[in-house]
Amino acid sequence: MSARLVKKFKIMLMVALVVVMDGVMAYPLDGYEETLIRRVEGARLANLALAIGGFQPPGAMLTTEQVDLRLLDHRDMVLPTPDPEFSARIEALLGENKGAYGIALLDLSNPDAPLYAEYRGDYRQNVGSVGKLLAALGLFQALADTWPDDLERRKEILRDTIITADDFAHHDHHTVRFFDVETRKLTRRKIQDGDQGSLWEYLDWTLSVSSNSAAAMVMRDAMLMSHFGQAYPVSEEQKNAFFSDTPRGDLTRLFQKTFWEPVTRNGLPLDKIRQGSFFTAQGKKNVNGGGNSYATAQTLMQLMMKMEEGKLVDEWSSRQLKRLLYMTERRIRYASAPALKEAAVYFKSGSLYKCKQEEGFKCTSYHGNVINYMNSVAIVEQEIDGKKLHYIAIVISNVLRKNSAEDHQALGASIHRIIKERNGVE
Repeated sequence: MSARLVKKFKIMLMVALVVVMDGVMAYPLDGYEETLIRRVEGARLANLALAIGGFQPPGAMLTTEQVDLRLLDHRDMVLPTPDPEFSARIEALLGENKGAYGIALLDLSNPDAPLYAEYRGDYRQNVGSVGKLLAALGLFQALADTWPDDLERRKEILRDTIITADDFAHHDHHTVRFFDVETRKLTRRKIQDGDQGSLWEYLDWTLSVSSNSAAAMVMRDAMLMSHFGQAYPVSEEQKNAFFSDTPRGDLTRLFQKTFWEPVTRNGLPLDKIRQGSFFTAQGKKNVNGGGNSYATAQTLMQLMMKMEEGKLVDEWSSRQLKRLLYMTERRIRYASAPALKEAAVYFKSGSLYKCKQEEGFKCTSYHGNVINYMNSVAIVEQEIDGKKLHYIAIVISNVLRKNSAEDHQALGASIHRIIKERNGVE
């Protein structure tokens, strides 16, 4: 092929890619114009091979409009009684360590006849970064309480409020994507003091890559919004004065108002699901949340159901949260199962592990021998041969001396296979 033909072919290929991708981009990948989340634009351009950052799997190619709530016509759905046969199939996946799991699985492929499986659904443990769902809930509740009838103002607050990282963000091992839209330069690093981003960007960093620093900044500002109301956003001077001058007991009460009250106001039991503190060491020093953090598989299932019904705060908030959970970062743990490559996945995970000296045992990530918490929340959607699969899977585990990330990946594949079988798809 001549050099001229090669050049022409490359141009035609790029044009074809742009046409295809403009038609089937995923939220948040096609959401930059609305949200101004720079990571979104970087990921979109990377998917077109126009920037560094990697390609998205087929399941990450839904449009903003396609990433929507699936139970709006079933708002009165209650969690069904666990089906014995369905539950037994899921329990059988767990093997000899089944006593270290809590699982809830709801097949909504036919929303008029949902089927529910549960094993130790009331087993409660610290769910780690899954608690960031409650941090986001607190922020969306504060937005709705402050501007109940003004969705445009809520959107403006998310898009236009600039957050500057301070000591609340100390410290974190997670890295986030800083993308310069003008130069198309991507930098991936930890959040540092002075780093700026919109409130929407900090929410995205909180949920897409589970940044503890970003979550702490979101929680800080949710408290400020809850306190200052429509005077939010406040200046750096006002913010600093508030946290330094307010008595610690009052800060604890404000924390609980901001993050505990939304749990009960949205119909969930506080003794079964709660985020009890900030996600950073300095955040915990600055504000004592006043309690432990935990959840059960059953309450996390109820949380996700309320979101799908548009009843988590309200329909607008539920929709925004689901879009923030849509996987357009690197898929990990449960979501990394190869069987889910073609599926849309809405995901949050969290882990905590701890090791002690033990002969013949080597401590590695997600492989603890004291505690080995791994927690996954996943909504999966896929259409195969005209049949639509839709289900919610919650897996929490504490299996010692086992790679829990690989364990959840394998469970993700096995659960997907079972859902396909019971819905008659290959």
